[in-house]
Amino acid sequence: MNRLQHETSPYLLQHAANPVDWYPWGTEALERARAEDRPILLSIGYAACHWCHVMEHESFENEATAALMNELFVNIKVDREERPDIDSIYMQAVQAMTGHGGWPMTMFLTPSGEPFYGGTYFPPTDRHGLPAFARVLRAVADAYRSDDGAVANTVERLREMYRAGSSASGTGTPLTRETLERATAGLERQYDQRNHGFGGAPKFPPTMALDFLLRNWARTGDERSLDMVRGTFDAMTRGGTYDQVAGGLHRYSVDAQWLVPHFEKMLYDNALLARLGVHLWQATHDDGVRRVTEQTFGWLLREMTSPEGGFYSSLDADSEGHEGKFYVWSDDELNSILGDDAQLVKRLWGVTPGGNFEGSNILHHPVPLSTVAAELNISVPDALQLLSMAAERLYGHRSRRVWPARDDKVLAGWNGLMLRALAEGARAFDDEVLYAAAVRNGEFLRAQLVDDGQVYRSYKDGKRLSVGFLEDHAAVALAFLELYATSADSEWLLHARRINTRVIERFYDAERGQFFDTPTDHEALITRPRDVTDNALPAGHSLAIELQQRLGVIDDDAVLRDIASRQLEKLHDAMAIHPTAFGHLLGVADMVVFGEVELAVIGRTADDARRLLNEVSSVYAPSLVVVSTTIEPIHETALTRGRDAGAGSARGYVCRRYVCESPSDDAQVLTEQLLRAGKGSTS
Repeated sequence: MNRLQHETSPYLLQHAANPVDWYPWGTEALERARAEDRPILLSIGYAACHWCHVMEHESFENEATAALMNELFVNIKVDREERPDIDSIYMQAVQAMTGHGGWPMTMFLTPSGEPFYGGTYFPPTDRHGLPAFARVLRAVADAYRSDDGAVANTVERLREMYRAGSSASGTGTPLTRETLERATAGLERQYDQRNHGFGGAPKFPPTMALDFLLRNWARTGDERSLDMVRGTFDAMTRGGTYDQVAGGLHRYSVDAQWLVPHFEKMLYDNALLARLGVHLWQATHDDGVRRVTEQTFGWLLREMTSPEGGFYSSLDADSEGHEGKFYVWSDDELNSILGDDAQLVKRLWGVTPGGNFEGSNILHHPVPLSTVAAELNISVPDALQLLSMAAERLYGHRSRRVWPARDDKVLAGWNGLMLRALAEGARAFDDEVLYAAAVRNGEFLRAQLVDDGQVYRSYKDGKRLSVGFLEDHAAVALAFLELYATSADSEWLLHARRINTRVIERFYDAERGQFFDTPTDHEALITRPRDVTDNALPAGHSLAIELQQRLGVIDDDAVLRDIASRQLEKLHDAMAIHPTAFGHLLGVADMVVFGEVELAVIGRTADDARRLLNEVSSVYAPSLVVVSTTIEPIHETALTRGRDAGAGSARGYVCRRYVCESPSDDAQVLTEQLLRAGKGSTS
């Protein structure tokens, strides 16, 4: 067993028995590299990463390869989920060197930690245009020892890249509607008309860009925007990228048709899918959208929730050494399990004797359910009932298989994303189970991962680990704001404010006017990371900007709103030119350009406030800021000050930029007001 045996990360523990002399990231490894003037081999991955497992089996478990690594390098293994700062720094480098990134990431560093060569997966032998890993190891070590200037030149070029990234960016151009119109047009140009989503294979779930397009539809009535949202949501969730048996979205599709996924399931992907699903259902009242969204929440509560109420990080792609084995089915299996229903169910799920994945079947809906139901001469409700019963039987059978490994660490930022979706879903669906789960998760985060506004990164085995990053603080604070709105419990608002105080004090550089991903007192790295793009999940940068804007509206705080506006103005052109890289930030820009829809609900009791709020939450209003409270105390926000519950049990106020419609205790009246406000008008 190597040094990783003492770590808590499931990913690092997976490598604890490798013959590689692995170090975790830390002073011991860095000091050894400097003392021996030895280059560092840095390997970054995560527990659910399929190709990380492949490279481990092929190279890190191989005695000869491990001996070569140990002879030539100081070897460091990093869990990118525990250390997104390190991952971000070196991902920039590998992308600059190779034009692409991904995991496993394989980086070669000087003893001072500066990158000079890198890539992602390397095979054990030359194949598919990739050099053999052992050959790479020898060539990199030789290049470092030769001291011919090539390493120094690469290091200097990357230093300049990091300097540029840390400097103030953008020209501060004011945001206008034209910025958002250009971004929308860019998304339309990249849209895959045939298969939906953006671009070709591989396809990642573009949930944040879709949420921005939904806002555009609500404001303008542009049916093209709604078609892109509905088409992509439907394609993803009818395809093999969505688990038709248990719910939950797999990481991404390796093809353009959303059929064959990489089978890992990540908490953050499903948080973003569920929140989009809530919004899309509010906009369309499509039963299929609601069914998928509720099924995803069901998967979360059944398979991904700890006894304490925290949400686990991921499920592996592999089981029994094979990717996807847990999730696929043979034709004979389905005949045996489903009996008389098998033929109908197989038609509905596109099952064939030859299969669609290595001789087995990934369940999917190759054509809309209504089309197949008509061909089979059954009603859509009957088809759904048949599929529901079949899924229950298949789930029972699948549960007896060898399960994929679960990464059971609880990450603050990812939990914040899911808590936000849960709180909104509880309101929209008027669902007490979701509400209870949201409150329980919030209480867990407050007790275990938040201390006087400081958010910690992760929790596992009764311990919280390391101070959190910008994404952790901002995501948890935004989730607490949503929980405050849903519960009418002002304690959540107070916690969100405390966290934001930490955000400004420790992550915001007032002199440069920009956020950084690490706090001011963080470990010194080769650069202070600052990633402004929304990739697989929203950047801490864009979450922090949204937090300033939302709290600025709730408390009528011009300073916070000004911070948000200035940050957005610096990325004015980038958002318009590269909209898929700024999906979440575009939603915040929409909020700033058009103004929020503000909803304040005042109840005599918290239950009264929740009852009225749930009744009006079945409609979609873009950039909605909700506050909900009781008559005692009431003067806690700019949106509730001077307002009361009226003569009834609760009353609502719909406003835009603090200009309000007539208050009402009638849910139908408030619903109509919200719809008008979402289009940019009040009467």
